[in-house]
Amino acid sequence: MASLSTWCRYIRHKLEYSFSLSWKSYKRGLISDRELYDTVWKNVFQGKLTYLHWNKGEAMAPTIGEQASTLLVRKIPIADPTLAATEGYEMVSNDEKDEPFVLEKDQCWVLADNDKLKPKEAKDSRLFGPVSMTDIVGRVIYSLRTAVDHGPVLNSHYSMRKDSSLLEIELDVNDMMKNHTA
Repeated sequence: MASLSTWCRYIRHKLEYSFSLSWKSYKRGLISDRELYDTVWKNVFQGKLTYLHWNKGEAMAPTIGEQASTLLVRKIPIADPTLAATEGYEMVSNDEKDEPFVLEKDQCWVLADNDKLKPKEAKDSRLFGPVSMTDIVGRVIYSLRTAVDHGPVLNSHYSMRKDSSLLEIELDVNDMMKNHTA
């Protein structure tokens, strides 16, 4: 059973997520007071801050592992701007045939964790180019590879601290096992 302080942190994260989803639309007059309250109500009292995702491939090794994994992903309303390369960064290739370019507003460059993969083998920005910041919808916080090989994913200290209450409240390894496809 989670402690009272864990539940308080968890509810605070749910409120932050709910308001950040709809606050811009509310300020611009695109949604009414009622729609704002409905969104907050739905997310705080009915929704989860995580979802399950199935992953297979070498791109995220060693962070997640090379074999198939069921991942617990934390929903994030706004991508963290401290990604490797974001708006304004000049991107230069090792290949002399490629022209340098500057990332535009709300773009980022994502790279696979596995540095042993060649650029064409990795499913990252080297293959498909810049990614819109709005397309980043979550952060992996837990990985289940097998019934005995699973655990939290090592993210930044700040992120792991922020995610701890979610793991304590929403993590259900048995549910992950039911949905796991090896």
